[in-house]
Amino acid sequence: MTQSEEEIASAVPANLDDLPRLRGFRLRGLEMTRLETFIDAAFAFAISMLVIAPQQIPDNIGALLGAFKNVPAFICCIAVLGIFWRGHWLWSRRYGLEDGVSILISWMMIVTMLIFIYPLKAIFGAMWYLLSNGNVGQPFSLHTTEAQARTIFAVYALGLIAISAEILLLNLRAWQLREPLRLNAREQLMTRGELTGWSIPVSVGIVSLIFSFILPIEQIAWCGWVYFLMSILIRVHRFLHKRRLEAVSAAGAKG
Repeated sequence: MTQSEEEIASAVPANLDDLPRLRGFRLRGLEMTRLETFIDAAFAFAISMLVIAPQQIPDNIGALLGAFKNVPAFICCIAVLGIFWRGHWLWSRRYGLEDGVSILISWMMIVTMLIFIYPLKAIFGAMWYLLSNGNVGQPFSLHTTEAQARTIFAVYALGLIAISAEILLLNLRAWQLREPLRLNAREQLMTRGELTGWSIPVSVGIVSLIFSFILPIEQIAWCGWVYFLMSILIRVHRFLHKRRLEAVSAAGAKG
């Protein structure tokens, strides 16, 4: 092993079976690291940028009701950020890594997220405006050109691809360190499951990115609707992954 791997191995508890488990995965990172604390602060800051009344606190009924039009988009943005936050939290709890490569990827994730927050809010605002016939949400500018519409969808796709890929890379780093982390067969399978799982938003984001360049402007909304494919693909992935875990558990019981 390299010096870095030896240092990581030395930080792993001698008796891993005494550690608490989450779905059978022994949690090596129960203590919050400075890296995880900083990530949490960055997510909190990103959420503060999504306030429903960005200019000032509403001081009359009309302004208050106008601000509430942004609530559905706000909730959707929080849900998306929550998915990414949990992805990083789960990785931190499972592996407890704070090596140079993991820190670099996490910093890249922070930068990407703080940029991604603007197209995220714009896309969900426009989606709710379209679904509600203008009752809630915010439309793109009435003077938005074809090039600008394509650009906002492309930027959103790039942001989604980047953040998903960064969480995928964190799990790939854990997979590379599976020997010093002493991952057992079930934990290795769960790590591979994270890799294939996070490849889904990366792949769908790439499809949306391609759509943003090739679709006629009349069909450009499909760049957004294509993301709903993930709800199906992720369910299929979870079903197949669960069956593999059951097979590993059965094999372990026989052994």
